[in-house]
Amino acid sequence: MLKEVFSRVSQGYRTADYPRKPPTLPARFRGRPRISTGSCPAGCEQCTDSCPTGAIVSHEGSCRIDLGACLFCGTCADVCPDKRVQFTQEYRMAASHREDLVEHAGNAHQLASALNATAQRLFGRSLRLRQVSAGGCNACEADINVLGTLAFDLGRFGIEMVASPRHADGLMVTGPVPTNMALALKKTWDATPAPKLVIAVGACAISGGPFAAGPGAPEGVGSMLPVDVFIPGCPPHPYTILDGLLRMLGRIEDGFRKP
Repeated sequence: MLKEVFSRVSQGYRTADYPRKPPTLPARFRGRPRISTGSCPAGCEQCTDSCPTGAIVSHEGSCRIDLGACLFCGTCADVCPDKRVQFTQEYRMAASHREDLVEHAGNAHQLASALNATAQRLFGRSLRLRQVSAGGCNACEADINVLGTLAFDLGRFGIEMVASPRHADGLMVTGPVPTNMALALKKTWDATPAPKLVIAVGACAISGGPFAAGPGAPEGVGSMLPVDVFIPGCPPHPYTILDGLLRMLGRIEDGFRKP
């Protein structure tokens, strides 16, 4: 027993300082893309042709990237001859509206806004979520699970994953919601008591991702349920997910925790 106590004391405090301090991300992390101002060369379609999900499209001599469909593979940045598309280390990408996920040159990214005062009073200090894997590959699910580890300790914010929708305040949905999962998701939603929330996590849940054009997969959970927060990524980094949740609850402003 003394060995265990000594080992625990020697390890010290392991939980990250976020959101009191910005997180430390690996150099290879691909966050929100930045599109340089100016015009693309006439007839250049290399970035749009290379995108596996059609997330990047030409627009008035430049391009736009739909973060809700983007897989963050980085191919567009690699093939762009002028290097006008670059992926930054900006992990804050969650949005309250689907259209706010469209990135273009010179735009100010609109991050997720806080719920209204009534919803904040209900969910701000105690939020229970039922995670629904609707045909996901388990990548988004894995990063959601990471939030429960010592490094992130999601419970310190009053947020907890529960086993039953009847005990939940909302659903956290991953995966493209194929036809065979649609009824199960609808029943889970119906079993969740009102008022309730929906959080779409990952490109598949937001837009269908690489499965959007295939048979049996709708264009994300938004085609079935009202979504309160969209968290892009393939998969989203745990800090991206956590940032979106805290912004939704009004617990964070400009990267710093509210008192």
